Amino acid sequence: MSKYIIQGGNALEGSIPVKGAKNSVLPLLAASILTQEPILLQNCPHIADVENMMRILRELGCRTHWQGDSIFVDASDVTNGEIPSALAGELRSSIFLLGALLSRLKWAKVAYPGGCDIGMRPIDIHLRGLRELGVQIKEEAGYLLCEVASDARTADIVLDLPSVGATENLMMASVFCKGKTVLRNCAKEPEIVDLQDFLNAMGASVRGAGGSVIVIEGVDELHGTVHTPIPDRIVAGTYLIGAAMCGGNLTLERVRAEHIASLLAKLSKTACKITTGNGKINLISKGRLNSLDWIETTFYPGFPTDLQTQVLTMQTIARGTCVIVENIFETRFRPVGELRKMGADITVRDKVAVVRGVESLHAANVTAADLRGGASLVLAAMAAHGKSEVREIRHIDRGYEDMSVLLRTVGVDIQRKDE
Repeated sequence: MSKYIIQGGNALEGSIPVKGAKNSVLPLLAASILTQEPILLQNCPHIADVENMMRILRELGCRTHWQGDSIFVDASDVTNGEIPSALAGELRSSIFLLGALLSRLKWAKVAYPGGCDIGMRPIDIHLRGLRELGVQIKEEAGYLLCEVASDARTADIVLDLPSVGATENLMMASVFCKGKTVLRNCAKEPEIVDLQDFLNAMGASVRGAGGSVIVIEGVDELHGTVHTPIPDRIVAGTYLIGAAMCGGNLTLERVRAEHIASLLAKLSKTACKITTGNGKINLISKGRLNSLDWIETTFYPGFPTDLQTQVLTMQTIARGTCVIVENIFETRFRPVGELRKMGADITVRDKVAVVRGVESLHAANVTAADLRGGASLVLAAMAAHGKSEVREIRHIDRGYEDMSVLLRTVGVDIQRKDE
């Protein structure tokens, strides 16, 4: 079991460069099998989820390896369309491969995906859309057996809700469909735009990403390319919240402020001073923060669920009371019990949390149960009085590269211990 040992109380001073977004790199890796020519993805994070996706690609017949911070993929020999349960169970994003495999091989056998236990994330929206494209799908013994029917077709598909995964999957499933495929009520996240840009750089014809309607004109083949994924807005937001809580002067490099505009708007109301420009965000925090009155998660460009627990943690030591409404995942409040061990005053009922700020948190031994919740516990320990342990950091490793190494460079007293 791996854990972080954190002596709280240090301000954050310095700069942190931000790597490519986990939630972009994973679908981009899936899309890499759409071409038989080499792909190079630059400035990628060395994290567990990316490593697991690369393992799955190798299982399918790809040659893939790291070149520094870049990932090389050669999918010219892909003939296997089966993703075993042992691999799919480690990675929710394995479902992205369904659309790509159906485009490349016309069949796929995919185990139901795993990932963080943060609530129900049904894939019905994916499957309904694929069926509208003429894909025959059977569910058997925990696997999805999929085959492109002889009457495969384009379609005008309306998503039941703007699911990021379903939008990306259907984009990849449509790139070779002859004619025009229209996706409506699409997710608008920056990662969708990044996938569109990547596909178009490979020779696809996709337009509309970032809006509610995406149009895909089928092409005959795609070619290789070099692409740099967008920076990770959730990682960037996490470290900004840490600086807001602990105080100091932190600069993030290689970021896009517009991707986390909803967070920056909130932080600007807490007494933090924020400046942006030239791919950088600088945050200065002095003294106790003012509480935010109301936070409600929703689809982009609204406030992201992936930053909700971090902001909730920030509110535990803010001056005042904050109401947080979680509309996306029903178990996002799982870290609350661990935060209470550290002295937080939080009441949860259904999808609403009421956070009454206390003067300070105290050290405790706590356990991460999921990726973002685990990161939130690290933030709490950084701001708390005394020495804390954050256990089960394998969850944090799924989305944050070298968190302890990066945080030490900006003054945090944090050590990693692997047992």
